[in-house]
Amino acid sequence: MSVKRALMWIGLGLFGIVAVLAVTTSWYTVDESEQAVVITFGEAKDIITTPGLHFKMPWPIQKVETVSRETYSLTFGYQQKEDGSSDTVSNDAKMITGDEKIVLTDLVVQWRIVDPKKYLFNSTDPEEILHSATSSAIRSVIGSSKIDEALTDGKAEIEANTRDLLVALLEKYDIGISVLGVKLQDVELPNKEVRAAFTAVTDARETKNTKINEAKKYANQKISEAEGEKDAIISRAEGEKIARIEQANGDVAVFNKLYEQYAGNKAITRERLMIETLEEVLPNAQIYIMNDDGETLKYLPIQPAQTQQPKTEEGSGN
Repeated sequence: MSVKRALMWIGLGLFGIVAVLAVTTSWYTVDESEQAVVITFGEAKDIITTPGLHFKMPWPIQKVETVSRETYSLTFGYQQKEDGSSDTVSNDAKMITGDEKIVLTDLVVQWRIVDPKKYLFNSTDPEEILHSATSSAIRSVIGSSKIDEALTDGKAEIEANTRDLLVALLEKYDIGISVLGVKLQDVELPNKEVRAAFTAVTDARETKNTKINEAKKYANQKISEAEGEKDAIISRAEGEKIARIEQANGDVAVFNKLYEQYAGNKAITRERLMIETLEEVLPNAQIYIMNDDGETLKYLPIQPAQTQQPKTEEGSGN
């Protein structure tokens, strides 16, 4: 009886353990920033994104793996310290440009998990694959770029090309990761003296561009002033043109009126025009109009002779 009782207690104990294990492993919680993958007998079945308390079959039938939905940052070419400073990782940062120059390049990749199943089961270390893909993408882009482009105005294009190439690689690897952005932190020369010389060249190039922009601004200002003066001259010429046209139209109207009068009485109009012309040509002359046959001899001018005669008589009396 003692053996049977011992076996019974052992069975009850095992049952209690299984019951406790079943109760404690049948519930799980999903946070708002997480998503869970329910695994049944080693196979991923469902993805749970609703936050809160959820039920599942007890272990070992089902288990749950949770991954974050937040955005991660991968630093490439340097390591960030706790005090905020950073150290260059030479093996990652050192690259060769298309014109065979050595540069140090570091960047940040923003990424997140978009497919938890693929992230958990398509690779043993997806973050290491992301690091290797980033290295491959940036080295390929830097290797096809000139050093001037990498150090000056070609950084934006390098960022865009690196992102496109990295996205294509991750789609090929199919590990459930999506790249949100690539930010090129810095591209510099490894030698301080070479770096200083290149900085001097860059400053000279910027000064040159500044002078060119100032010259273009001055040229545009002078062109604008010339255009304004041209418009003013054209405007004055148009005004003078209109004034002369109006004056000519007025003269034509006067001439037409004179012609109407002339057509009605040609002799009188002809004499009037002749007299007005003489008045304009000889403004101080006295004009006498006589109507006779011209046989009588006349002494002209009569009025000046009459005005001079009294002065002569007065002088002879004295």
